[in-house]
Amino acid sequence: MDTNALRLFVIAADLLNISAAGRQLGLAPAVAGARLAKLEKQVGAGLLHRSTRKVSLSLEGAEFLPFAKEILAQEDAGLAALGKGRPEVSGTLRFACSSTFAQLYVAPILADFLEQYPKLSLDLRFSDAQANLIEGAFDLALRNLPIEDSTMIGRKLADDKRILCASPGYLATYGAPKTPEELTHHRLVVFGNAKRKLNASDGRNCHFPPPRAKTRVRCDDGTSTRLATKAGVGISMASIWSVHNDLRTGSLVRVLPDYEVVDGSAVWLVYPRSNVLTAKVRVMIDFLIDKIGTRPVWDL
Repeated sequence: MDTNALRLFVIAADLLNISAAGRQLGLAPAVAGARLAKLEKQVGAGLLHRSTRKVSLSLEGAEFLPFAKEILAQEDAGLAALGKGRPEVSGTLRFACSSTFAQLYVAPILADFLEQYPKLSLDLRFSDAQANLIEGAFDLALRNLPIEDSTMIGRKLADDKRILCASPGYLATYGAPKTPEELTHHRLVVFGNAKRKLNASDGRNCHFPPPRAKTRVRCDDGTSTRLATKAGVGISMASIWSVHNDLRTGSLVRVLPDYEVVDGSAVWLVYPRSNVLTAKVRVMIDFLIDKIGTRPVWDL
């Protein structure tokens, strides 16, 4: 099957304009129309409805489109593996990421990424609620949890150490717990339904929040959890990447400093195992690892 014709079809389906699709590939309108007609004859179905006013996808074209994209992705991935392929990465990349992490580390470097890849567009979903990659048709996602889903392929971006912390004002008012058991008498700020086991270097362990603790505040947004903790609402568990600046300035202080989460958590870049590692996904992964993961700024 002529992959150049497939690429023309995919672009025409996106633009709903055969002439404009042809221009992107350096083809005259008549040549583009003839090439699409030849593809339709080869697959035995009309892929596009044409009229003097507009172009639209036929039912068969809509069914064939994802297969055409997959064939092109396979071609691009194969050529990329050989160090060859199309000189410019193009298309739209759907990327899901924690809003807290995105605000601190991803959003500030997007301009550099787009400058490097001017024909690539981004469809971003920033939320601390975990997105379903397959149902949402995402190309790539950032997760800061242990990767246990066998349908995902992950590449580690950085370590993710989690600690307990509170504001100096809170500790001056309520005191600092000296043992995990004392947490049950404190005001706790908990992110979502998170419950993590914390380990000490001497083998002791505890859970946050403790089984008998009364959570005063539960929040589903990491940034708001951090700000509430800084304001003196209570003790919370936080990733070092989220609070490292606050720890340096003293606006947050570690609580039970001998304890931290040890569960294999890391910041991962993941994509569905069923997906081909396309050029656009590959360049995004490489860019984020180069800008963020090579030497994370939050390493203390």
